[in-house]
Amino acid sequence: MGDHEFVREREWQIAQSVMLWVDQGASMRFASTAALEQKGDRARLIGLALAILLQRGGERVGLTGSALPPRSGRPQILRLAEALCQDDAADYAPPEHRAMIPHARAVFISDFMGDLAGVTTALTKAADRGVRGVLYHVLDPSEEAFPFTGRTIFESVGGTLRHETLKANDLKDRYLERLAARKAELRHLCALTGWQYGLHHTDSTAQSALLWLYAALDTRSGGAA
Repeated sequence: MGDHEFVREREWQIAQSVMLWVDQGASMRFASTAALEQKGDRARLIGLALAILLQRGGERVGLTGSALPPRSGRPQILRLAEALCQDDAADYAPPEHRAMIPHARAVFISDFMGDLAGVTTALTKAADRGVRGVLYHVLDPSEEAFPFTGRTIFESVGGTLRHETLKANDLKDRYLERLAARKAELRHLCALTGWQYGLHHTDSTAQSALLWLYAALDTRSGGAA
């Protein structure tokens, strides 16, 4: 193979590479009712289903970082499934931003409840390398509605944070304001770096999430609205 053909093949491989980061922090192990999936389980399902769908379309899929670079084939799907089964002990896990392949695409799936400094760093480094992608925000419906009243104890899944109040309803407006501000900050960060922002609730179907993400990554159509 000549130099020109090698460069073209390399460019094609990069264009067909998609890197995933699925938040495995303790905050993702939350579900407000037994009828709902934990955020982490839904995120893993979406991430793995997206990887399978992308591979069927000829893409190479891997994880951000150096542990599992983008590859094709069934063995890679099995490696992805195994890697996504591992939990992080920290309450909030920052995105992995190492070994970003220049001009590839990426998907970050998380509740984005932790410090956004790690997200900002990851997207800034990605943008510097020409990587574009999607921030996919996964929330339990109770995290949107804040349906708490009276005496309530709020405790992080990892057990490192705890707050007790006698009037939870007094916190509702402030909480919803902060959540709205966080969404706005994520959207602004995406706008600055050329990424897209998507929002998913665990009482919606995983199929709807998968279809939206697949469309958002479709460079031919310019992504989903």
